[in-house]
Amino acid sequence: MIARGEERPMAAAGRARKGYTLIELLIVITILGIAGAMVIPPFSSTDVLKAQGAVRTIVADITIAQSDSIALQRGRGIVFDLTSGSPSYTIAEVNGNALDTNLDHLVTRRLGGPDFGFSNFTACTFPSNTLVFDELGGPVDAPGSSNPANAAYIDITGSGQAFRINVEGYTGRVTITNVPASPAPGPNP
Repeated sequence: MIARGEERPMAAAGRARKGYTLIELLIVITILGIAGAMVIPPFSSTDVLKAQGAVRTIVADITIAQSDSIALQRGRGIVFDLTSGSPSYTIAEVNGNALDTNLDHLVTRRLGGPDFGFSNFTACTFPSNTLVFDELGGPVDAPGSSNPANAAYIDITGSGQAFRINVEGYTGRVTITNVPASPAPGPNP
């Protein structure tokens, strides 16, 4: 029998341990730090993701314009502005043989700035920087034309990357390829 005031050895050991040891906490924090480093992308790569977002936005808008032309049986045109300080493009409805981006404007997208990784258009092979879809969703060489367009592309660069958005002739199939980025201009010696 245990006398009053005496405690059992097991009960005393169980009550004495009410927290974690420093070693246990350090091990858990280290494991969480390693897991976090593997899951969270480095902050330097967020600009890369923004430039890729610009490419995805353009491809989505091309696809939507093509789908609209089929669904509504009305031509759609996308005019790429390579000359302004802020790269942009406008989607407009084709009426007859004309594509008036002021009168038949549907949407304008601006790509420059931090939201899209300071992306910029560097080359365009669409005739007059304009991609036109007929009422059946096929790319044509001009508004109101029934002549199928040749395959063409637009290049976009941003955050040290360069992409080419290809639009196939006849089908309008859109593909993306990486192209070598031109080196950034450096200081003159």
